[in-house]
Amino acid sequence: MAANFWTSSHYKQLLDPEEVDVVHPLDKERGITLEDFKLIKLHMSNYIARLAQHVKVRQRVVATAITYMRRVYVRRSMTEYDPRLVAPSCLYLASKAEESTVQARLLVFYIKKLYSDEKYRFEIKEILEMEMKILEALNYYLVVFHPYRALSELLQDAGMNDATQLTWGLVNDTYKMDLILMHPPHLITLACIYIASVLKDKENTAWFEELRVDMNVVKNIAMEILDFYDNHKQITEDRVNAATSKLAK
Repeated sequence: MAANFWTSSHYKQLLDPEEVDVVHPLDKERGITLEDFKLIKLHMSNYIARLAQHVKVRQRVVATAITYMRRVYVRRSMTEYDPRLVAPSCLYLASKAEESTVQARLLVFYIKKLYSDEKYRFEIKEILEMEMKILEALNYYLVVFHPYRALSELLQDAGMNDATQLTWGLVNDTYKMDLILMHPPHLITLACIYIASVLKDKENTAWFEELRVDMNVVKNIAMEILDFYDNHKQITEDRVNAATSKLAK
């Protein structure tokens, strides 16, 4: 299946970091900084994951929904496309794309249960309307290749089945960043295995060399993940609230 990735719309849409880390002019006018932009996307990734737990969908659906949300904000502003509506709408769309359909009314029910804040309250009609806007923003390209795909096979090949849970958790956390928009998924998988190898003190240099991948890229992705963990400790609820307060009312 790896060959399919190189001919996919996902591969053709991979971006450079400087194309991803761009705050839309309309959002800048509202005082949204690059740091705010990243914080809001992180908050919405967590929101999607939290909502998904309640509607009981697979992790793959969550990953696809977060990828859609992050792709939308490469092309659209948060001022026009309120993330608090985009997040559940992406989950709704992803559930259909991944053939695990969730009813919109169920999403509306759990949003009301989870959030007392009126700014998060939306009706079914609004989710359906936003779904159409998201489809347009994505140019109707809905296929997403995920790092999970090769994970079990690569761990077994590396003799690291004992690190499955650790590595799976690392892959989950990569969706709190924009890595899926910038790197082929198998390189993200390898970066997570590389981190797990270091944490488990397992010597895997020869195995990585046999793969004939660019280890500089793998190590750079690994460093981005580790940097995220360092910075994540400084993220407080107050900082997230301050960023989201700049969104359209």
